[in-house]
Amino acid sequence: MAGTILTYLKEYGNKSFRELPLNDVDALIFCQFAYLKFDGLVPDVNFNVPPISMRELAAHPAREGLFADERYEKVNRELFEGMVRGERFGSLRLNGYVNLIEREWETQFSAITCELEDGSFFLAFRGTDESIVGWREDCNMSFLNPIPSQRCALKYCNMVMERWKGRYYLGGHSKGGNLAVYAAMNCRAAVRERIERIYNMDGPGFRPEIQKKGAYDEIRDRIKKILPHSSFIGMLFEQNTDYSVVESKSIGLFQHNPYSWIVEGDHFVKADDVYESRKFMDQTINEWLLSLSEEELRGFITTLFSILEASHAQNLIELGEDKKKSMLAMAEAMKEVNPETAQMMGKVLQRLFEIAGTRALREINEKINRTWKQLGVEKRN
Repeated sequence: MAGTILTYLKEYGNKSFRELPLNDVDALIFCQFAYLKFDGLVPDVNFNVPPISMRELAAHPAREGLFADERYEKVNRELFEGMVRGERFGSLRLNGYVNLIEREWETQFSAITCELEDGSFFLAFRGTDESIVGWREDCNMSFLNPIPSQRCALKYCNMVMERWKGRYYLGGHSKGGNLAVYAAMNCRAAVRERIERIYNMDGPGFRPEIQKKGAYDEIRDRIKKILPHSSFIGMLFEQNTDYSVVESKSIGLFQHNPYSWIVEGDHFVKADDVYESRKFMDQTINEWLLSLSEEELRGFITTLFSILEASHAQNLIELGEDKKKSMLAMAEAMKEVNPETAQMMGKVLQRLFEIAGTRALREINEKINRTWKQLGVEKRN
């Protein structure tokens, strides 16, 4: 019977990792687990101290702080309870937590190290949280090389794997998946050899120049990229088709939510590929991003977030609490956009429409030609 990662925990939660080796569904659970707020509960990465067990974490008087993310409070609570209840995840030991949000440097980075009962480790990198800083850093990924959180991920990977010996899995959802791959392809060679697999769960890829600088080819066979049927985030800067596609209970952008991915037994329900219409849009946006100069991208993103920050919201939750007030503040900020920036934004949009128009015409011609061929008729000019 089809379900979700929560259903999987009920059915397989009591099987140890020795009985049932770590699989793709387990990896998504670890990646979503990284979104919980472990501040003050799990030992900090800067201190080499004993880990805390899942059972100790569950009994901690401040455990309610784990579920501070209001967007997924209910399902995150179910996830944690399901993990603690069974032997599979209930035996985990947690350490090396870090949570950094730095507005001045536009940085949002968080990760946690989970030790499995078989002696291996899973480094889980948190994706973009609800902070405005986190979303801005995601946008910076389109032109900065590397972004601050990628540098943090690399440092974290080298530090943790030097401290605790053993086999490692790296993974993350959304931006966290990108961080896992970046850390793996840039970490020290001796460290990289101990990485079993890298999971990128609907996370963006890399600009070509960034991928070429790292040891991407060396780890390519160890990367498992998984996307939902209507992926957008995961198709950003995606340069190849080496990914798996899964079915989701949701539609459109809501498929980015890991709790919507359909699980049957101990595996995901597979789909053939990303929807054609979605793939067309993703390829168009990628061409647009790669066609712009750094100045154009920086100007566009700076303007976008100056308008967003006019709402004085620190995160997406605050932004939505008083929509009318936020919208009025942002509308007022739009009046302050100088002519040069407005002109640049106009050029950016014009470039996007040009690319979309050219690609659409090419796709139509290709479909017509395929139809002629199927009918056994020679192409007519």
